[in-house]
Amino acid sequence: MEDEAVAKAAAGWAELKYQSGLGNHFSSEALPGALPLGQNSPLICPYGLYAEQISGTSFTAPRRVNQRSWLYRIKPSVTHEPFYPRVPAHKYLVSEFNQSTSSVNPTQLRWKPADIPGSPTDFIDGLYTMCGAGSSFLRYGYAIHMYGANKSMDGCAFCSADGDFLVVPQEGRLFITTECGKLQVSPGEVVVIPQGFRFSVDLPDGPSRGYVAEIFGTHFQLPDLGPIGANGLASARDFLVPTAWFNHDSHPGYTIVQKFGGELFTARQDFSPFNVVAWHGNYVPYKYDLSKFCPFNTVLVDHGDPSINTVLTAPSDKPGVALLDFVIFPPRWLVAEHTFRPPYYHRNCMSEFMGLIYGAYEAKAGGFLPGGASLHSCMTPHGPDTKSYEATIERGENVEPHRISNTMAFMFESCLVPRVCPWALESPCRDPDYYQCWIGLTSHFSGNKEENANGNGEVVPSGESADD
Repeated sequence: MEDEAVAKAAAGWAELKYQSGLGNHFSSEALPGALPLGQNSPLICPYGLYAEQISGTSFTAPRRVNQRSWLYRIKPSVTHEPFYPRVPAHKYLVSEFNQSTSSVNPTQLRWKPADIPGSPTDFIDGLYTMCGAGSSFLRYGYAIHMYGANKSMDGCAFCSADGDFLVVPQEGRLFITTECGKLQVSPGEVVVIPQGFRFSVDLPDGPSRGYVAEIFGTHFQLPDLGPIGANGLASARDFLVPTAWFNHDSHPGYTIVQKFGGELFTARQDFSPFNVVAWHGNYVPYKYDLSKFCPFNTVLVDHGDPSINTVLTAPSDKPGVALLDFVIFPPRWLVAEHTFRPPYYHRNCMSEFMGLIYGAYEAKAGGFLPGGASLHSCMTPHGPDTKSYEATIERGENVEPHRISNTMAFMFESCLVPRVCPWALESPCRDPDYYQCWIGLTSHFSGNKEENANGNGEVVPSGESADD
């Protein structure tokens, strides 16, 4: 009977209906006529509901960037007991990156996949910060977390008052209930939960792990396309937003867990926070299927910059510079002629945190595994490992166009230099031999543009032939 109940619940999630678009003004009601007409806050709302606004930007933000939604709920979210520090305290969350919480390290860093916790652990307890920069208090910066969980959240909801959560599951689906409705998110999809929204995570497949980027003081948006034109990369219509769903049951002892300044606080209430019968606005959770991304690529020579694969961006105050970009490396064709096709060696004024959802990454023949991560900080050299470089060179000039398939890597890229948390540096998952993947690179310098005719690799002085 228990298995039947689980199967029935999963079937209900599979049949969820969504609204499409990113940045739209949406409307949704779980009961007909629940949305007020002609005004946001009438004296008495339909069905006796409470009107409540959630603002993602200041009231006076320009209309083009102003984000807010009106929620019509059975009881307002203010109906709770005081917040108290969560006991026991969560030791591995950071939102203020300074010398007391984290350190800088220019070395190339890589981590192997972490094991799923052995003891019961939900999404909240399974979160841990890897690195970040700036401060949630100053409303500028970001934090990169990872999570490993094996237990659904029960009788509680989570909320980050610090920033937006971009969640990238790598293993195990997430059934996410939000105040705007429900979202099913599978590996290969991502979900954004805006700052301030309460949500709960169920794990229908049991163990789950993945990555989270949290941004302070701004929100994700689609990148400008520039010379690409009107179409390509991630299309706004492929982003999916939930439809209204509500829980009317009383829940004695329901717990709200709020992340505030990197610390967790709890408040008790006697009802589910998911009691929103109707809502409208443009400040909403949303998900996106990465397989719908339309990549662009080189069709003659050279390897394109990774910025061409940006799905979402959180802009900084400086035009053209991102506080955080979410970039993917999806299946695609490689066709460039007379070109080293994998990513080139480079040093970058931006810092790059990479993860792998499935498959293999084209620039790392081994060692970079699904569920693992790497960090290449500002101006730290990086690029293809020795095996990837040598294999590319050996294929030579006549390599045919080929398709990179069965892979999905991604990158969080930021203009801010990350500080790394001590537990990330001390983690048993950290690969101390990561640097070795480049040590095998040898010099191919010949001293002449062309080697001698007999191909023995001898350097031929200028003005002489191989027969001299």
